[in-house]
This record gives sequence, C-alpha cells and structure tokens, in this order.
Amino acid sequence: QGRLVESGGGSAQVGGSLRLSCKAPTFTFANNCMAWFRRLPGKEREGVASLDSDSRITYADSVKGRFTISQGNAKNTYYLQMNNLKPEDTAMYYCAVVPLGVASGTLNRDYCLRPANYGEGDWGTGTKVTVSS
Repeated sequence: QGRLVESGGGSAQVGGSLRLSCKAPTFTFANNCMAWFRRLPGKEREGVASLDSDSRITYADSVKGRFTISQGNAKNTYYLQMNNLKPEDTAMYYCAVVPLGVASGTLNRDYCLRPANYGEGDWGTGTKVTVSS
C-alpha cells in the first residue's frame, strides 16, 4: 500500500490539546487494524490507541481518559484527539494500518497496539508533538 500521512503535530502547553490526523491510502481490506503509536526520545515505539475493523478501540493505560481515536467520514482518514496533554506525551507520533487475514474480533484486543504486527510499509512518516510547561 502507499504511504500514510500524518498531520496536526506541533507544540502545546501542559493541559492543552492537539488533534492529529492520518490519511491512509484507499484500501479495500475488510479486516484491518489502525493505530497510533509514539516514540519517546530514547525509547522504543509504543502503542497509544487502536481501532480495528470490528470497531474495537483500545488505549494504552497512559492515555486513557485523555486521548480519543476516531475514524472520519472518509474511511481512510483517522484522528487522535489529545486532551490534557502532559510533558511525557512529547514524542514522534505515527499512524499505521495493516490488513488482516482474519476478522479482527478473533484477535486479542491488544493485537493492534503492538508495533511488531505492522510491516515496514504500513507506517506514516510521523508528526512531532512537544508539550511544555
């Protein structure tokens, strides 16, 4: 598939909000995972929020109650609304979409949050988020 493109990153103050957008190539896979990931400075990429084709949403504990993942009316567009931002949210944020060979509902809920389940070509190039006090 083609490249995903993220936008909406930037700077925010503690307690502020940002909305990230992800435009994915148009695809026709009935079963898929979509997720937002982030890489904090000096750390491995981690899952933030995921949405699968069975409409299950999963959040990392660190963002529950603050971040919201959603899909736009154009099915290949996704969003991550980030509220009550904290300095520890500072990171590069990536979106990723991967087709699945089975119904997503047959997989563990955290499957779509694992970076290892996405191939090299399933990622966007990232957008930077900086939260300062």
